[in-house]
Amino acid sequence: MDTKEIESLIKLLDDPDPEISRLIQERILSFGATVIPYLESAWEHSFDPTLQHNIEEIIHKIQFQNLKAELKLWSREESPDLLKGAILIARYQYPDLDEAKIRAQLAEIHRDAWIEMNDHLTAMEKVRILNHVFFDGHGFGGNTTNYHAPQNSFINSVLETKKGNPLLLSIIYAELAKDLEMPIFGVNLPEHFVLAYLNENPSEPLPGEQEVKVLFYINAFSKGSIFPRNEIDKFLKQLKIKPHPHYYEPCTNVEIIQRMIRNLIFAYTKLGHDDKVAELESLLEEFEV
Repeated sequence: MDTKEIESLIKLLDDPDPEISRLIQERILSFGATVIPYLESAWEHSFDPTLQHNIEEIIHKIQFQNLKAELKLWSREESPDLLKGAILIARYQYPDLDEAKIRAQLAEIHRDAWIEMNDHLTAMEKVRILNHVFFDGHGFGGNTTNYHAPQNSFINSVLETKKGNPLLLSIIYAELAKDLEMPIFGVNLPEHFVLAYLNENPSEPLPGEQEVKVLFYINAFSKGSIFPRNEIDKFLKQLKIKPHPHYYEPCTNVEIIQRMIRNLIFAYTKLGHDDKVAELESLLEEFEV
């Protein structure tokens, strides 16, 4: 990479000719993330608001290109990690996000719950302990006053404010459960998101019967309340939606992250941020085969 060329190109970013400006931006973008430190340095030493604005746009474009590439690779992994997917989406709004801090915050909650656990507890007893630590001890809960705010969909923000939407609270809850070796997974309901506690030791089904996979369900948005399958039946009936097997069974981590992006699209649409909506819609396209 030619440092002198990059510095010369950056100085020309405020060229009034749109075509020249476009060509310069394309050339700078071709260098990828390695050019960001040069752009940041130029921004700091500039007093030209037009140049600073153009630099900010280029940095965002580079970071967004990298995010799309990382998300595409993540979605095509054999077993995509849910936490990694949530962190990638948070980097859309917070490109300098500290991943180590997020993992440390989760580790602290996990440690507090792990101390209370033992091998002789029932599934419900384990959930009650996790509920007590997560919701009562650490103060997490649903953001009912600003339900559709974009911040409710970014894991770093939810860990800081301790308020989130059903999906993000469920993601954090499921991650804690995974580290505690509790078989809890997301269920992609229409207009809601809940968790399923799977039967760890299912009995042999009788001829003609299906194996019971889910012991019970958990509503992370309602401080971990436990409920049976028939509550989903009632919920779907209220929405006038025909029951389907995937409304009762765990969904994939890819489906969870796709729903997170759709939540953000809805949030930014309500706020009138059309540029963000377009970018997030292009992120969804990275999941297409």
